[in-house]
Amino acid sequence: MAYIDQFFEVLVNAGASDLHLGEGQPPKIRRHGEIVSIRTEVLTHDEMAYMMSEMCGPERWQRFNETGDLDFAYEMDEHSRFRCNFLKQSHGYGAVFRLIPTKIMSLEDLGIPPVVKEFGHIRGGLVLVTGPTGSGKSTTLAALLDYINANFSRHIITVEEPIEFVHTNKRSIITQREVPEHATDFPVGLKAALREDADIVLVGEMRDLETIQLALTAAETGLLVFGTLHTNNARKTVDRMIDVFPSDQQAQVRTMLANSLRGVVAQLLLKKADGAGRLAVNEILVVNSAAAAIIREGATQKLQDVIVGGKGQGMQFMDDAIWHVMQQGIVSPLEAYMKAIDKNRFRMFLPPEDEGL
Repeated sequence: MAYIDQFFEVLVNAGASDLHLGEGQPPKIRRHGEIVSIRTEVLTHDEMAYMMSEMCGPERWQRFNETGDLDFAYEMDEHSRFRCNFLKQSHGYGAVFRLIPTKIMSLEDLGIPPVVKEFGHIRGGLVLVTGPTGSGKSTTLAALLDYINANFSRHIITVEEPIEFVHTNKRSIITQREVPEHATDFPVGLKAALREDADIVLVGEMRDLETIQLALTAAETGLLVFGTLHTNNARKTVDRMIDVFPSDQQAQVRTMLANSLRGVVAQLLLKKADGAGRLAVNEILVVNSAAAAIIREGATQKLQDVIVGGKGQGMQFMDDAIWHVMQQGIVSPLEAYMKAIDKNRFRMFLPPEDEGL
């Protein structure tokens, strides 16, 4: 048993999601969004160095000490896998760990709208799952890949940093590749996928121009590409995809995106009013001819009208989704207000003590 496993056991038993370790501070866990200490004594330099080097092995430890950053996955037992990030901070070593459930939940279990399944049926194009860090993007994508894996015979390649959910082959063949262990970076992994007879490629993170360019090209050539971005809604997602490019290329990129984008699933996690965990809410854009025309002409502010008017196609506007769960009493008016785009719509429901927000 590794030294760190004692901390992971506390996290698992507490039903927490993250473990935060920082030299000079007590170890802390995040439970239902709140961070709490799990012991009073602080972590020393020697304790951190011993624990971190033991769990990642000498090669990775050397790489971390050279670069100051390291991402990898760690398996404590068959039920508990962790996404690990090592960092250097002002007081010395730091590390953050996210518990990855080993059981892949279904889209139904997660409460994701049924239309999202349809993105698994299409043959080519780009589907983006977006949201802030820790909003459950990976969980939703894993559920969608598992749905495809169970229902279709496809070759699915994932390029991730690190591999989070481990998929076993059902009807599909799934090849999972980790950056930088199996491919030096996302563009290298994506280029290789184009030569590996893939039907579907999952790009763990679309964080730079080259990755986005390759994903668009792959989608145009007939691959189904799933990618993630740290944006809160469909409009911001389209803007981000285009803004990454130099201004003289943006008109061409808008045309490429209008041709290849099939949908955007934006996701936020809201705290439940009863304190029993969190709930995913989604904005969904299904790119129809109206949405494609708007993307092509660069008038993304009009996308909201397409989404609101597209209920019959399964589309959903984020504030409407938040409104719906607030009306049912599942989330508090304050939580709805904090996460909404149009705050004024929710302000009147705030209790008197919160009205000054």
